[in-house]
Amino acid sequence: MEIHTEDRCAKAKLAIRDTLDVVGGKWKLVLLSVLRNGKRGFNELSREAGISPRILSKELQELEMNGLVSREVCNTKPVTVQYALTEYSKTLEEVLIAMEKWGNLHRQKVISGN
Repeated sequence: MEIHTEDRCAKAKLAIRDTLDVVGGKWKLVLLSVLRNGKRGFNELSREAGISPRILSKELQELEMNGLVSREVCNTKPVTVQYALTEYSKTLEEVLIAMEKWGNLHRQKVISGN
């Protein structure tokens, strides 16, 4: 176990803030979780995540800007767009799994009233 120092604490807070700047908010981790099951079109993502198109568009732009989601314009009529996780997004896999596990434990705790 690492020794707790003021410098380490400051670095940890900075790293956590940086992470939250990229994946924080109500929707980003939900969208990454949905995309773990493969490519999705815009409307599919909106429906599966339960997010409005306006907010979805903003969230996808930010995820793309941070290198976590790729956007592919398909040569179809009408034009369609497919979104997928990037290789870089796999660096968040452990975070998503840990949050899912914790969320399940917390939900059970709340349901059981303990």
